[in-house]
Amino acid sequence: MKIRLGTFNLFQFVEPPYAWYTKKEKFTQEQWFEKTTWIKNQILKMDCDIIGFQEVFSRDALEILVKELGFNYFETIDTAKLSKKTYTSTTVAIASKYPITKMQRVRVHIPSFEKHDFKGHYSLARVPVKASITLPNEQKLLVYVSHLKSNRLNEYEYLFNESHGLDHKQEVVKKALEGTSATSLQQRLCEASSLFYNMKKIKNKPIVLLCDLNDKEFSLTIDALSNPKYHQGKSEEEPLLYDASYQYKEEIHNPHPEQKEAKRKATSYFLARGHVLDYIFISNEFNKDNEDRIAQVTKYTVFDEHLQKDKDGSLLKSDHAQVVCELTFI
Repeated sequence: MKIRLGTFNLFQFVEPPYAWYTKKEKFTQEQWFEKTTWIKNQILKMDCDIIGFQEVFSRDALEILVKELGFNYFETIDTAKLSKKTYTSTTVAIASKYPITKMQRVRVHIPSFEKHDFKGHYSLARVPVKASITLPNEQKLLVYVSHLKSNRLNEYEYLFNESHGLDHKQEVVKKALEGTSATSLQQRLCEASSLFYNMKKIKNKPIVLLCDLNDKEFSLTIDALSNPKYHQGKSEEEPLLYDASYQYKEEIHNPHPEQKEAKRKATSYFLARGHVLDYIFISNEFNKDNEDRIAQVTKYTVFDEHLQKDKDGSLLKSDHAQVVCELTFI
């Protein structure tokens, strides 16, 4: 059996006559029709069984849209705040073709906020979805959907690569975290830590996380989300989660002798520079190196055609690529 899971940042999914953040920011009926038509076509291209959505303001409109496409199960865990026909907050959602048997709220992990010396109210920018789904083979799958704290435009960006270890990354950002120049990163680390501890309590149930991390490949946020050593010092434990992108390598037939390995596709652009912000993470039950795995990644696809035409994206489409992971059960 195969299942396909995707993550889709909808980019201001607000049904008219409602607005987002300011009363001037809203779609006309014609623009809304164009946007929702594109979203429907994109979902059909993704060909998923389960999709996690970010930037969901108009919950009911999205539920109607996905149910028209065969997703009979749709849930949110939070409600976008509305003031005089203007939304002031956003949520995440999940759509599934298979039964969602249980929904739970991910809570703030208070010790993590205290450890990071977080100033202000302990909260998650968007409350994650935590859904238990029963697959056709009777396998229970726990699917999280998250959208971590956005980066401020004036906040310094930390760029790491695969050669940088955890100690190096922590040392680089230490001073910034002690001051006020990385408050968004500080909250992301607290949110990622809250997810880590929520997942760590789960025993004998496979996990998939569909997310817009608002942070880059090799970032410290990913360590906070998946690396026990980040939380426990010299821990020798295996990672809690694995980036599904590294679990699959596209086979190239008749490669050119000088051909370089393909770079990972960006999922979002800022000032024409591409970054990976959208991810699918999997637990050890799907890890290709685990002899006792129940399934493995057999496809990993980034749908970025609209960004190739316009790197800034479009309000009538999205400013993010969509990511899809296929799992084949053994």
